[in-house]
Amino acid sequence: MSRAEQPSRRAVLTAALAAAVAGSAGPAVAADADAAAPADTPARTVDNRAWTTHADWRRGTAEGTRAVAGARPGIVIAGAVGTTDYTDPHTGRTARWEYATWTSPVHRLSVPATEAIASWNAHTPDGTWLQIELQGTYSDGTATPWYVMGRWAAGDQDIRRTSVDDQSDGKSSVWTDTFAVDDPATGLRLTSYRLRLTLHRKPGTKLTPKVWRVGAMGSDVPDRFTVPASTPGLARELIVPRYSQETHIGQYPEYDNGGEAWCSPTSSQMIIEYWGGRLTPEQLAWVDPSFADPQVCHAARFTYDYQYEGCGNWPFNAAYAATFEDLRGVVTRLGSLTDLETLIAAGIPAITSQSFLKEELTGAGYGTAGHLMTVIGFTADGDVIANDPNSPSNEAVRRVYKRREWENIWLRTKRYNAAGKVVSGTGGVCYLYFPAHPTPRQRAALAAVGVR
Repeated sequence: MSRAEQPSRRAVLTAALAAAVAGSAGPAVAADADAAAPADTPARTVDNRAWTTHADWRRGTAEGTRAVAGARPGIVIAGAVGTTDYTDPHTGRTARWEYATWTSPVHRLSVPATEAIASWNAHTPDGTWLQIELQGTYSDGTATPWYVMGRWAAGDQDIRRTSVDDQSDGKSSVWTDTFAVDDPATGLRLTSYRLRLTLHRKPGTKLTPKVWRVGAMGSDVPDRFTVPASTPGLARELIVPRYSQETHIGQYPEYDNGGEAWCSPTSSQMIIEYWGGRLTPEQLAWVDPSFADPQVCHAARFTYDYQYEGCGNWPFNAAYAATFEDLRGVVTRLGSLTDLETLIAAGIPAITSQSFLKEELTGAGYGTAGHLMTVIGFTADGDVIANDPNSPSNEAVRRVYKRREWENIWLRTKRYNAAGKVVSGTGGVCYLYFPAHPTPRQRAALAAVGVR
C-alpha cells in the first residue's frame, strides 16, 4: 500500500483515528495438501454480510433496477429513473448521466461496529459507472448520513474512480474506504446499516453496469498492542506467482509515484494469476513494451484512487480482482493465524495489511507505515510464508517470517512508530479473492472465517 520507511496517506488518517481512540481442485499446491484446517478459532469480532443471490437482489428496494438470474445473479438498469450532472473533481469535466438505484434491506450487525468497510464486485462497460453508499443506525438510536464509500468504474475513461474525503457527522467519519466511529471509547457503535447502489450510464443508451456482489464488513476489534499467540496447525505452501513492486520503481509515476508504492496491486495481481486470471495483449498494449511484468503496471492503473492518490484503496483492489472472469473479491478482517491456516488448507491465499518497524519483523529489511503482502503458506514450524512484493526482484519475493512476529504486527490495532508515538495497526485486515463457484471445501473454509 505504501512505500517502505515512509508514511502513507492512509497511515496518517488512521493514526488520527487511533489518536481519537487513544468448482475445480484449484491451482497447484506443495506439501501436505490434505492437512485438515485447525478448529480452535477465537470469538469473532467481525460481521460480514453480502448480497449475492437472485433472492437477495429481489429483497432490496429497486428504483429503475431489476434483478437478473443465471450463473452470476445481479442487478442491472431496467429503466433510468432520472438524470444527474456529475462534475469529476479530478478532470473538471461535467457530464450528464442517467441513473437507477438499488437499496439493500437493513442488516443488523451481530457485532456492533466501530468500523465498516464496503466491497463490491461489478462489471462496468464503457459509458457506465456506479456509486456505493452506506447509511446506518447508531447504538443511541440516531442515524448516520448516507456516506459515499466509493465512485467506481473498472476503466478510467468515463470518470476517475475515487473515494470521497470530508464526510463526517460529528459522530463518525469516512477515512478513504473505511467508515469509523470517531470516539469508540464513548461506547457508541454502529448497530445496523443498509447499502445503496446507484448505477449510471450515458443518456439514451441501453448500457448498464451489472453488480453481482455488494456487502460490508463491520468490526469491533479491541485496542491492543499485542495479541495472544496461536498454535501452529498446518504445513502447506501454495504455488503463487511472484512479482516485485521494486522492479517498477519510476514507472508511471502518475499512479502514486510508481512501483515503490505498488504493494497492493502487485499483491492483487499475484493472486489473480494464481486463480488463472490473465490480461490480453490488447489490454496491456498501453504499457511501455520495455517494461517487464506489464500486468503489474496495469493493476496499478486500474486500482488507483484519484482522491487517495494511491493504489491501496482496499475495496478498489477487490473490485479490480473481480473484473476477471469467475473471480470474487472481498475485504474483511481475520482473527488469528488459525483463520489463515483454514484458508490455506483449502487452497485460498490471502493479501494482508500490516505496519511495523524494521526491527519488529526479522528478515524484512525495512519498516513501513502500511504494506500489503500475500500469505501463501506455513512452514512445518508454523512460520509464515509470504510473497512480499517489497523485494528487489521476483526471485526474492518469497519470504519466511517468524510466526509470532508476523502474527502480532498484522493483528494489533496499536503500535509505536519510530518516534515513539502511538499510531494505529490494521487489526487483521485482508483481501480474499476466490472463485465465483468455490468447491465445497473452499466454501466451508470461507464460511469458517465469516465470508459467504
